[in-house]
Amino acid sequence: MTANLQERVTDALSRIRNNRVGTNVLEAEMIRDIATTTDGKVRLSILLSPDDDATVVREVRQTLQQVPGVTDVRVDVKDASQSNPSTGRPAAVAAGSRAGAAAIPGGSGAIAAPPAGKSAASRTLPVMGQEPQSQRAAVPAPTPIAYPHLGHVIAISSGKGGVGKSTVASNLAIALAKQGARVGLMDADIYGPNIPRMMGINAPPPVENEKIIPLQAYGVKIMSLGFMIERDQPAIWRGPIIMKIITQFLRDVQWGELDYFLVDMPPGTGDAQLSLVQATMVHGAIIVTTPQEVASGDALRGAKMFQRVAVPVLGIIENMSYFICPNCSEKHRIFGRGGGQRLADELDVPLLGEIPFFGGVLEGSDRGEPIVVSDPETPAAKALFELAVRLRGLL
Repeated sequence: MTANLQERVTDALSRIRNNRVGTNVLEAEMIRDIATTTDGKVRLSILLSPDDDATVVREVRQTLQQVPGVTDVRVDVKDASQSNPSTGRPAAVAAGSRAGAAAIPGGSGAIAAPPAGKSAASRTLPVMGQEPQSQRAAVPAPTPIAYPHLGHVIAISSGKGGVGKSTVASNLAIALAKQGARVGLMDADIYGPNIPRMMGINAPPPVENEKIIPLQAYGVKIMSLGFMIERDQPAIWRGPIIMKIITQFLRDVQWGELDYFLVDMPPGTGDAQLSLVQATMVHGAIIVTTPQEVASGDALRGAKMFQRVAVPVLGIIENMSYFICPNCSEKHRIFGRGGGQRLADELDVPLLGEIPFFGGVLEGSDRGEPIVVSDPETPAAKALFELAVRLRGLL
């Protein structure tokens, strides 16, 4: 049975193309260490270079899940550029896959001293998964679970704080709901849960039949850690607790049937982002930035993180793009120009929208009335409604 299963797995892999080299993933020598068991479990490694389309990882996993006799698929993503030149085999895992097979340790370690004969300039920072085997976590990362009732799972993320990510997430959720979609909004910003204030709702969520009932505001179902802790209580938590919270918000909340499930992520590339992609199948990420180079540079790292774990970046949103003078109606680029477009061009993704700077956006968020509710005819609100239309078109 195992031999036949291996043949079916190999045949399935031969039909998956690597568009960069114009051949299938087997002929491109991207697949290594295929292993199968008598009960249908499949594990393999895939070598991914920086020029490869990271979505090939998802395609490999989803294709193998459809092979008759396969009961479980685990994929290790390895960095092709780190392969041993004499054997062609990868020297170390560079990033965890969405399939969750690669162990992703919680710590990054320390900068290693240079080997004899090497200068201090040759030192490199450690990369997750490139530690010695003895330092790696013994337990592999969990395999993501699909939650079909959540609809399209979209991560709203940013490289740094203060760019208006939560403002965009809350307004986008309401805009989608106003256009007839069933929308859920999960506040995964564990360290700074602002969604309750911005959505004007904050109360302990009820529990029925061992399921948490999400609160609702403006037609959006909402769950946030802010509903469960005191306003001044700091969240001093490590990765395992963050993973547990995110998993509970996905699994133990009665979300019902949704069309879109937006996840407001904390800034940066940390435990919450990794926990989300390990916990469920994320259909895409939207990166929020502002026009300044320092913001777009941080956002680039955030976008690359999602790409490395095989989550497609759907596009870029440039917030606070310009200020419209109330007297002359001219656009003033008070925070710089073109950062969002340059980032979109570098990532080869669309610029989904440019949200103007408008004082009413900030005031509305502070009092729990997002701009698409309090003043839907303003340029900022119209831009957010247009963003919702573009997102629905992409998906």
